Amino acid sequence: MSLQIKMPENPGLIAVAMSGGVDSSVAAALLAEQGFNVIGVTMKLWDAGKSGELNDKTCCTLDSSMDARRVCDQIGIPHYTLDMTQDFEDLVIQPFYTDYMEAKTPNPCVNCNSFVKWDALYQRVRSIGATHMATGHYAETEVFDGRRYITRGQDLNKDQSYFLWGIPPETLNHTIFPVTGLSKPEVREIARKAGLRTADKKESMDICFIPDGNKDRFLSERAEEQGAAFSPGDILSPEGKVIGKHRGLPFYTIGQRKGLGVSTGEPVYVKNINVEGNTLELGRKEDLVGNAFMGVKLNWFLPELNALDIDLKVQVRYRSQSVACEVELLENGNIQVVMLGDVTSITPGQSAVFYDGNRVIGGCRIAVKF
Repeated sequence: MSLQIKMPENPGLIAVAMSGGVDSSVAAALLAEQGFNVIGVTMKLWDAGKSGELNDKTCCTLDSSMDARRVCDQIGIPHYTLDMTQDFEDLVIQPFYTDYMEAKTPNPCVNCNSFVKWDALYQRVRSIGATHMATGHYAETEVFDGRRYITRGQDLNKDQSYFLWGIPPETLNHTIFPVTGLSKPEVREIARKAGLRTADKKESMDICFIPDGNKDRFLSERAEEQGAAFSPGDILSPEGKVIGKHRGLPFYTIGQRKGLGVSTGEPVYVKNINVEGNTLELGRKEDLVGNAFMGVKLNWFLPELNALDIDLKVQVRYRSQSVACEVELLENGNIQVVMLGDVTSITPGQSAVFYDGNRVIGGCRIAVKF
């Protein structure tokens, strides 16, 4: 099972964040095999009883926590479960709901990594003596000009650097990604050879706090709990004519084609969600194309923006291609980004991640498309 892991100098106690999946299981097993002082920690993030029917496509269930504990027993390391439900509620679940209410399309995994794993959890494991935290993410870190950066994982099909842009830069020197040099099949093979119970466990695909995958149900129930209501309104054709009624703006996202409830004789997509007018504006595919946006909630790994001579590119969706861009720092601390090429479905609420080659330079949330 041996694999040479990129390690910091003289690590002390390493806390491995374990979701109960195969990636974090192998991360812990590799570190333990190589003789490091390792513990496993699993976060209890939400109340499964309030989140619909459980399935095996989501992490953080009770079964997943038990899987993590049993893997730790198998490899001979301690395991701890930390109750972080309030952190997760405040930093991930409620912002997810609020974003949809404000016609944004959030990425809860980014918030979870930025504010829960590499903030709340990181602080807790440090408080119990851990010097470093490890996860099963497919990403790397490297030192360049004396500063540590996140870089894309070697398996580009599984690369997760896009989701990690919000990690505070000061924590990277205390972060380890043990499986980064492996492909997913290789990770599973290591798990099988080690006899780990998670070796053939399915991937977590759905939003963990919506395990039945029904986002509309989740939004409706939370709105009812908080005394809010969705107001139906007009759906406008690409020419601006009323052609139907929407069920409530939070049920729609930019670029959506299916489930619109209208027939136009041609493919149409959600082009704009107008909160002030309570209208859903449709467009043709070419209407979704843009090349500029304003970004907020910046996180840079550079000492300052444009401090280095870099070939800056931006990626506005997890599976989209990165595009060359120019960035202007605004007086209010936000940025204006102009891409040197057209991009489809630039969506408020989504992440824009900036790269120099495979190195993550920083990221932001898209606020406004120009």
